[in-house]
Amino acid sequence: MKKWEIYTPDGVSDILFDRCSEKRKIEAELRKLFVLSGYRELETPTLEFYDVFGGDHALLRQEQMYKLTDSQGRLLVLKPDMTIPVARVIATQFKNPVWPMKCCYIGNTFSSDEIGGGRQNEFTQAGVEVFGAHTPEADAEIIATAVRSILATGLVEFQIDIGEVEFFRGIMEESGLSEEEIEEVRYLIDRKDYVAVEEVVELHQIECSLKQLILDLPKLFGSKEIVERLEGQQIGLRAKNALEYLKKVLDIVDDRGLSKYVSVDLGMVQSLNYYTGIVFRGYTYGIGFPILSGGRYNNLVSRFGLDCPATGFSMGINLVMMALEHQHLSPKSTNQGVFVTYEPGCCKAAVKICESFQQEGRIAEMNLVENSLAKSQSYARMKGYNLLLNVKRDGEVEEVVLESFT
Repeated sequence: MKKWEIYTPDGVSDILFDRCSEKRKIEAELRKLFVLSGYRELETPTLEFYDVFGGDHALLRQEQMYKLTDSQGRLLVLKPDMTIPVARVIATQFKNPVWPMKCCYIGNTFSSDEIGGGRQNEFTQAGVEVFGAHTPEADAEIIATAVRSILATGLVEFQIDIGEVEFFRGIMEESGLSEEEIEEVRYLIDRKDYVAVEEVVELHQIECSLKQLILDLPKLFGSKEIVERLEGQQIGLRAKNALEYLKKVLDIVDDRGLSKYVSVDLGMVQSLNYYTGIVFRGYTYGIGFPILSGGRYNNLVSRFGLDCPATGFSMGINLVMMALEHQHLSPKSTNQGVFVTYEPGCCKAAVKICESFQQEGRIAEMNLVENSLAKSQSYARMKGYNLLLNVKRDGEVEEVVLESFT
């Protein structure tokens, strides 16, 4: 029988020294970008009531959530998503909010069905949300921040695919399909299952050009010209307005000089219960899943009692790290630290030297064992330090420049 105390549960893992340092640097770069862009950070609890995510109008499947009970028997979950608790905060914690409200977060979330393809059951998400603004400028801001966030992690080859849920709703409105059939078509299109989409659509008497457009949805991806090509077609007012909105967003992203990172995908039709307009996903090489996703979700905050438009995105830090490693972009350790050792009776002088380096922002470590100078040098090299200082009884400080073993 295995001794489970030496293992971690399925879907979670330890993150050791260099990888943990890399992760913290990515988080620090993202936090800096968010704050300098006017987003204010908040933190929500790891434990939330199940009703925040589930209940009568569930936003997430209960199978996704780790559940437990509190001392009063009430059902709790480990937070499976960051956006939903932030929406709860916006709706309930501010008496006189100033709109638009820009929020950011970095934290861990938990999902019980994320195993596979490198995804885990505990993962770190970083993201931003804009509440109280339903404008192309707000959606373009979110997409631009998503692009800048990926660049801040060190990735350079990636793509943001942008869709428009309202466009899909518009053409489905013209088709006359039932809500159940619309959801089935949405699911099949999102999977880009051409054959199954055609089987569903052929069962109904839909006008030929509209039917062909529905069948072509999984193929409608590429540049902004796709949107311009559809503008002259008879697609209904709702779908037309959605395309006009999307085009305005793309124009603003272009004005920001970021259009080379984005493309249009009108076959991207994520959950209709959650998203209400612009949707997007970020992809890079070596990862079979989006490293970020987001969009407009105007109905979410009203679930908690406040009618408020919103848009945002979240990024998977663990997936970004996998991509960096796959693309050989993970930063090499450059500790450039100082190891301070000393002869008996010289501890005070060694401490002052060590602290002076630390105050300058350099890594400085005191020797903790009575090693020979040769062993101290070996230890310092293994830690990646580039300098050893040995404080001697006569007050002299011996300086040894080190070269790493690697």
